[in-house]
Amino acid sequence: MTVVVSIAVLVLAAAVVLSLWQIRLATDAASAAVVGDLIFFSGVGLLLLLSVVRESAAVVDAAMLAALLGVLATVALARIITRGRR
Repeated sequence: MTVVVSIAVLVLAAAVVLSLWQIRLATDAASAAVVGDLIFFSGVGLLLLLSVVRESAAVVDAAMLAALLGVLATVALARIITRGRR
């Protein structure tokens, strides 16, 4: 199990590093927002992997709350970028 978790941590860490590079190259606000969301949700994934290693339900609750707030922030940013158009 720890090998699988270690591989998953490496994949998520690589996603964060590549996303940080990509956000530097983003040409508009929408691209930067998408990359920011990727970084945020990779962090949530890392929190969930931490909860698997530590066998902690509190960390799972914190990660789920963070994911909920992240989705709400994504929707709000999408509304701002599109200027409220549907």
